[in-house]
Amino acid sequence: MADSPNITLTAVRRFSGPSVAGTSWRERGQGLIAAVAAAFTLAQIFLVHPGMGLGWDETVYVSQVSAHAPAAYFAPRARGVSLLVAPVTLWSSSTTLLRVTLAVLSGLALFLALRAWRGVFPVRVRALGGALFASLWITLFYGPQAMPNYWVAVGALAATGCFLRARADRTDHSALWGLAASAALMAWMRPTDALWATAPLLVLVVFVRRWRRPAVLIALVAGLAAGAAEWITEAYVADYGGLLGRLAEGSRIQGGLGWDLAVADQLRSLAGRALCRPCTGPLPNPAVTAWWFALPLFAVLAAFVAAWHGRPARTLVPLVCAATAAFPYLFLIGYAAPRFLLPAYALLAIPVADALLQLVTASDGRWRPVAAMLVALGLAGHLAVQYTVLHRTVARTVADRRGWSRTAAELHRLGVRPPCVLTGNESVPIAFYTGCSSAAISGSNANTTAAALTRTAVRQPVAYLGTPSGRPPSYAHGWAAHSFGGIRLYLSPRTVPTKAPGGRR
Repeated sequence: MADSPNITLTAVRRFSGPSVAGTSWRERGQGLIAAVAAAFTLAQIFLVHPGMGLGWDETVYVSQVSAHAPAAYFAPRARGVSLLVAPVTLWSSSTTLLRVTLAVLSGLALFLALRAWRGVFPVRVRALGGALFASLWITLFYGPQAMPNYWVAVGALAATGCFLRARADRTDHSALWGLAASAALMAWMRPTDALWATAPLLVLVVFVRRWRRPAVLIALVAGLAAGAAEWITEAYVADYGGLLGRLAEGSRIQGGLGWDLAVADQLRSLAGRALCRPCTGPLPNPAVTAWWFALPLFAVLAAFVAAWHGRPARTLVPLVCAATAAFPYLFLIGYAAPRFLLPAYALLAIPVADALLQLVTASDGRWRPVAAMLVALGLAGHLAVQYTVLHRTVARTVADRRGWSRTAAELHRLGVRPPCVLTGNESVPIAFYTGCSSAAISGSNANTTAAALTRTAVRQPVAYLGTPSGRPPSYAHGWAAHSFGGIRLYLSPRTVPTKAPGGRR
């Protein structure tokens, strides 16, 4: 196959899409894409501390399939992440093994997602797009974590590429299978995010005559349905009150979905705040947010370049999918996390890479020295900023999670050992580290009552995690109080401290 953006069928150079006729899995230049994926994997292992303890949401996902601790309250989450990590967590409690495994899998997933665009964009465009996406501190930080957002991102990237190929070439059956598998992966991880990311594809294949093809529609819908089947079934068999009830519960946990401008919140999260809720404080240094403001400008440039060359579909489709994927997290929730926009960044990466390469190369393929130098300097500065934010975020996160481990060790010393229950501040992750169940009588993780906790405290150790200046809840009045690491621990009478050497307590 000739690897040039100019080789397209005349009939589809209008709005109908790219040509992929004659594409092959053994495409020349795929080593460049493999190198990007391999570098991404190695960067995760060396730059993101492999022994970094599990985060709050990670403990929820991992606890569902771990022998280390009881399952935490799962709320309306999907079980894709839990099933993804199950082969490791069912027989090993090693966080390092889990991180390395996820780093390898995320690198392989990036390679496959970029390969899904074969015949749509040249190899060098896809390789640069993959490098742009993979070098974001957000991508590197969350690639080896047991979280769904990265997997939705690579699923959206692969699904869009397969969609364009399947629409342009009716004989490309692998594109149909790839579309179904990618849609299933997204819905398996986060069903609602999958719908937002694929909404433009569904609109095109249903309402635009030139794009109508039953096989494409069937593959897309079947993939989404297969991925979401377990989540939908659980909405009825578990205590969610059906599909609408589960969606309502998800909205409640997020503070209620509705018009809520979160653009400034997302900007604040770019400095390395894993969860910006409530999202207050000054905006980060402009050097940290410059790339975020440049991204939509390059997206507009990409659309202009594609229209100028008569190939708008292959660029506009991922750009619109990126916009719909980002929309709920920019305008419908009242808080932010940088990982929420990973699917949008993935979808923007290839069109932006194409625009950058168009800037630095002339129509005859020769380099434009001045433009190339400016782009190279800009990318170098961008990489420096990404590394700086990543380094600080990893260091802070490792320190925080070591604090949870120390609290768990102190609870063990005080006699809080499985079977046991923790409640109060940060009880979900600390309970996982301690091997206990977590419980809450209010808030987004509410799963019990004060009366139930009082009854449980008669049978097994229960601990309330409070603050030094706060007052314990009524059911913990009279419980033994201990201070440790800025936490006030209240232990039920059932708790028996571990004896120290020499018979002392």
